[in-house]
Amino acid sequence: MRSLKPITIFGESILPGENKTINVEMARLHTTTKLNIPIIVRRSKLDGPVVLFSAGIHGDEINGIEIVRQLISKKINKPKRGTIICIPIINMYGFVNRSREFPDGRDLNRSFPGSKKGSLASRFAFHILNEVMPEVHYAIDFHAGGASRFNAPQIRLAENDPELKLLADTFNAPFTLYSKNIGGSFRNSSTKMNIKMLLFEGGKSLDINKEVANEGINGVKRVLAYLDMLDPKHTVEIPENKTIYIEKSNWVRAKCSGMLHDYNTIGTFVKKGTVLATITDPFGKFERKIKAPNDGYVINSNQSPIVYEGDAIFHLSTSLVTEKNKNVLH
Repeated sequence: MRSLKPITIFGESILPGENKTINVEMARLHTTTKLNIPIIVRRSKLDGPVVLFSAGIHGDEINGIEIVRQLISKKINKPKRGTIICIPIINMYGFVNRSREFPDGRDLNRSFPGSKKGSLASRFAFHILNEVMPEVHYAIDFHAGGASRFNAPQIRLAENDPELKLLADTFNAPFTLYSKNIGGSFRNSSTKMNIKMLLFEGGKSLDINKEVANEGINGVKRVLAYLDMLDPKHTVEIPENKTIYIEKSNWVRAKCSGMLHDYNTIGTFVKKGTVLATITDPFGKFERKIKAPNDGYVINSNQSPIVYEGDAIFHLSTSLVTEKNKNVLH
């Protein structure tokens, strides 16, 4: 491990036992106003791993930002040993504009590894990858469902990585999904650097959900305890149920346009034929039931009150690696 040596992030050196907030300015707003991205670093005097907790790579995914904020405010980011780096908002431009994308319209999470002379999003990805990630051993990147789609709390990881699976087991979210690394993503580039990164999904954009935030915070504490980095003053909650691994899943799509009435099955196990929602027209002429096409867990639901034909409205598991139980998970 490198923890006893100074680590350098964006040209600033952080010594063992030192706490530092590095305010990174990569570009200004069109008004010439500075827009800093704070990187909060806390180091122990004891040797140990370097762990990154990041969020807001999509600027409208507020729930992840809230999780990292609480890690800082509750001093969970004060390590017993090693170093904890927190970046609550990677895409500050999107956060200011309540938008998923960068001002150039690009998705930062499809812009990695980036380029020093590319688009704004590409340049930002390049600097994060080259200035922060060389110091990191483990990372958890926090996300939420896009648009109005609400994700049940879940960890996503690539298959065939025993150490990453052990971390996912330790985090113990209600669900764990095997998900391939997507080209251009932060996770994909980090994996190529041999950084063990888990991706957490929970809640929906432009929303803060207390239960989802608690799942994220408790999972972080379990991982830090496993790495022997958690300050002893923090307690660790061990859920009664182990995480449910989902190998395959499918989207249930709307067969007509109209007003969506969700029956709140998110996070539950449903049988084939269970009515998940109804779609109605605004004029009282029809009501059409949306039924589960198979047995499975509802891991995502569209909470928009209005949907169009073909819209994804429910994400339902079709194959479990090991089915632990069929309890309702809230």
